[in-house]
Amino acid sequence: MKKYLAFIPFFLFVVTVHLLTSWTDTLYYLTQMTMSAYYCLLIIGLCVVMGYAGQISLGHAGFFAIGGYISAALTTSNLIEYRDLPLVRLLDSMGMLMTGQDIYGDTLIVITPWMACLAAVILAILLAYLIGIPALKLKGHYLAMATLGFGIIIYRIVLATPYFGEADGIAEVPAFVLFGDISVSGDFSSRVSNYYIAWILLTLGMVLLINLIDSRVGRALRAIHGAEDAADSMGVDTTAYKLNVFVLSAVFAALAGVFMTHYNGSIGPSEAGVMKSVRYVAIVAVGGMAHLWGALIMGITLNFLSLRGVFGTYDDAVFGVILIFIMLFAPNGLLRINFRHVATQLLFFRRAGKKEA
Repeated sequence: MKKYLAFIPFFLFVVTVHLLTSWTDTLYYLTQMTMSAYYCLLIIGLCVVMGYAGQISLGHAGFFAIGGYISAALTTSNLIEYRDLPLVRLLDSMGMLMTGQDIYGDTLIVITPWMACLAAVILAILLAYLIGIPALKLKGHYLAMATLGFGIIIYRIVLATPYFGEADGIAEVPAFVLFGDISVSGDFSSRVSNYYIAWILLTLGMVLLINLIDSRVGRALRAIHGAEDAADSMGVDTTAYKLNVFVLSAVFAALAGVFMTHYNGSIGPSEAGVMKSVRYVAIVAVGGMAHLWGALIMGITLNFLSLRGVFGTYDDAVFGVILIFIMLFAPNGLLRINFRHVATQLLFFRRAGKKEA
């Protein structure tokens, strides 16, 4: 039960933010906090891959985009012209279709968000296995380049495919009705409920990963990260563990993409950009690669500041600088900074500067 004690201040923080924004009439802050929670769902999944499996992935923005784009495309593509086809009839009989109207009042027949979400997650799993099986045999910068290539491919696909809206992306994405009147959407009247939905989803993700890390699987992952060859010689199936964790993190990223897209009501190709992946890696590094709570705290903070426009046009540059700083001075994360290491690095650069002079 001790591992769950950290959730007490976490819940207090979530509720306090809501109460403070209500009392100060600044509920608009909940929009960025909700979006930060969805981004953090991807980040904690990536944290397990990097911090425990020891793998560097620069392609997780691609999995985020897969979730968002597949769900958006399926829930906005009108099937009314194909309603007499056997497949469409079968989907309708199984309750996988819903009807509605577009902005012009024309009838729409689209796939339900639940089914679209399922399709997006399944595709993410298949692609994660397809990419992971060959890529995870690589190590270090070779693995980083392989996953970077995957991210670039996804970006170019969504940017050049008319079905995905090309440079304009996909808009008019419907609300994701969870149950009853509870739904994920950008409706201002449901801003508070959407805030709690996002944080509940993030909490479930944290509980799952914390239990995973404290299990036999977590011990195997730590062994792989510490000395992969030694773990392999002791009978740990290193390939299977790394692959399965990579797939799990892809599912987290795809789910984050699905819910973020329905919350915003749209998605654009920037979500699949390379700098998005670099940003996620930077946030995990700042929080500590083997520190789930650290990655979560830094994810909330940095994403919120970014979404509020604090960094302005230098947004991507700021995350690049942060990544460089962390790698040089705080490799264990900002929350576990070793000031002696910082002093040593500064002394090294000072001496190197004097030699150059």
